Amino acid sequence: MSAEFRELLKKVGSGAHTHKDVTREEAYQAGMMMLTGVATPAQIGAFLIAHRIKRPTPIELAGMLDAYDQFGSKLDIISNTSYPLTILGIPYDGRSRFAPISPITALILAIHNIPVLMHGGTIMPTKYGLNLAQIWQNLEIDLTTLTLKKAQELLEKTNFSFLYLPQHFPTAHKLVQYREEIGKRPPLATLELMWQPYLGESHLMAGYVHPPTEKMIREALKLRGKKKFTLIKGLEGSPDLKLSQTNIIAIDNPHKEEGFEYLKLHPEEFSLPRKDISLNNYEDYYTQLKQLLNQPEKSSLFDSAVWNGGFYLWRIGIYKNLKEAIEETKSLLKTHKLKEKIEQIKSELTYR
Repeated sequence: MSAEFRELLKKVGSGAHTHKDVTREEAYQAGMMMLTGVATPAQIGAFLIAHRIKRPTPIELAGMLDAYDQFGSKLDIISNTSYPLTILGIPYDGRSRFAPISPITALILAIHNIPVLMHGGTIMPTKYGLNLAQIWQNLEIDLTTLTLKKAQELLEKTNFSFLYLPQHFPTAHKLVQYREEIGKRPPLATLELMWQPYLGESHLMAGYVHPPTEKMIREALKLRGKKKFTLIKGLEGSPDLKLSQTNIIAIDNPHKEEGFEYLKLHPEEFSLPRKDISLNNYEDYYTQLKQLLNQPEKSSLFDSAVWNGGFYLWRIGIYKNLKEAIEETKSLLKTHKLKEKIEQIKSELTYR
């Protein structure tokens, strides 16, 4: 048992009226002791559920991210780009209700020479949803066995890469079992949305569900000196824009006194249907995903790919207005460029 960790546990777990927030340094120490196994399993489980009930503060999230930075793998700076690395913050427990579009978005960005990094884990409690690694594997791209060196080379040569939690951050992967045992997503799930495993300048594009989460992420990023962000109230907490609803998005804006502003984007303004595609079963989704690559306009995912690809290209600055970005994305999807990018990634993975 760690006596030091027990004192931190007593602070966050003392009840609704007597609990105390911990400092950034204390949160860092808590993160370190959980990652290194200094804290016992009983202590870790108790801390995670107590922290969830108390609700983390931005200062606490910043401190725990400090620990993630110390132990997690990070890719090195790449020089062959004019844009910050886009990092997609996507819930690790996957999708169960609506079809994911983020892998296509990542390919669209890479085609435009925008470096993009995704990260995720294996099948994860508590949702056990369809995760990124499974989607890429269905496209015949296995990203689960990459060495860090190969992940770096992949990014430099294709503008796309992926970090896999069991492979690249095994100490954090060991904490996944606590999701199963406590039956709830702990605040670590919010850290995963915010994790930026890159040594250079990056642009975090992350999803969220509840408005308080958006504020926590935004304030924690500010504490850590991360200035570029796009936070999307997307499908199932992902950064996939919705077709069925108005999209609420927080973006950095140094010209505003608050340092950020909200966007509200309506898909019907761009003649897009207000219907998100349900994830009825994985095989139907995979069929539609492959049809998007071969006969794009016949795929049920086409409009979502247009909406998301257009928004991301506009937000990053490739196009001056959203309407132009959407029209250009439509044209892009009708070419063979997505398939060519997939083949480039596959070729790089098989090259030794």
